[in-house]
Amino acid sequence: MSSQDIQGQGGSNPGFTPRIFSGIQPSGGMTLGNYLGALKRFAEKQDQGIETIYCVVDLHAITVWQDPEKLRHQTREITAAYLASGIDPARSIIFNQSQVTGHAELAWIFNCVARIGWMYRMTQFKDKTAGKNAENSSLGLLAYPSLMAADILLYHTTGVPVGEDQKQHLELTRDIAAKFNHDYGVNFFPITEPLIEGTATRVMSLRDGTKKMSKSDPSDASRINLTDDADTIAKKIRKATTDPNPLPETVEGLKDRPEAKNLVNIYAALAGISAEAVIREFAGAQFGTFKPRLADLAVAKLSPITEAMNRYMQDPAEIDRILGEGAGRADAIASPILAKTKEIVGMIGSRGR
Repeated sequence: MSSQDIQGQGGSNPGFTPRIFSGIQPSGGMTLGNYLGALKRFAEKQDQGIETIYCVVDLHAITVWQDPEKLRHQTREITAAYLASGIDPARSIIFNQSQVTGHAELAWIFNCVARIGWMYRMTQFKDKTAGKNAENSSLGLLAYPSLMAADILLYHTTGVPVGEDQKQHLELTRDIAAKFNHDYGVNFFPITEPLIEGTATRVMSLRDGTKKMSKSDPSDASRINLTDDADTIAKKIRKATTDPNPLPETVEGLKDRPEAKNLVNIYAALAGISAEAVIREFAGAQFGTFKPRLADLAVAKLSPITEAMNRYMQDPAEIDRILGEGAGRADAIASPILAKTKEIVGMIGSRGR
């Protein structure tokens, strides 16, 4: 379902205000994948007449130990990336999660709604504890999908922009909402819709087209960082892994060519066109022709973002002001929803909450 459908019909949630929520964890190293798969799309949502709330999910970051100073720096860096990518704090709400206490409060209620078996089935938990002693992992690492559900449902979110690898978390959110509504005989929480759309929602490694572009990859050449300068961006694209064949006549010809498909998708997403349009322009071209064009495009699109991020990072007080103002606006939406949740559950609010 498209965001336009959600705007016009409430999706599968008639009666709820159309509202988008999403967040990025401040674990450092924003990449081209973050920009194309998230930030660029976040900014575009502002033009679709839907209320947009974008969060830096610092509570999620501490499921593994974080150096406090590094966490503060990375929280500001994510915020700078939001702003540099065109997310306007006047049109969207931008804040860091820990400043709105309702996230943690609702997460506890959802901990008591969700089932332990649901958590153990989450792919990311299994991946992060594979080959290790799971008993030594933090409880937060197991339970954080419940916090993610709280992040979304605290705002009665109707749509979440997600990548394919995040669909399982949203399914869990939908399960928790449905179980809460069923257990208490209410229609209080929406069944949030995933918004999966556009080209290059999943950007792959420049070294291996079968693996997602990741800040955790030991090879810096595998990714384009939003902090890379123009020369570094161009160099990484020129050295990106490809095959010896020219670009095909049709998109179907990319099926078994993951590196070629990845570069075509990146070009399409940066240019704001379809992969089919890229193939029409470059069909039969060798990568010696295509890569310089892609490098020029990437530099033209990303260098202004890098420069803007650097400017924002030179004024941390302004970033903190934006986060604080956004937290106040977020709390104004969240507090009545949390208060009603507590009332439904049977908790007494003797202080007007």
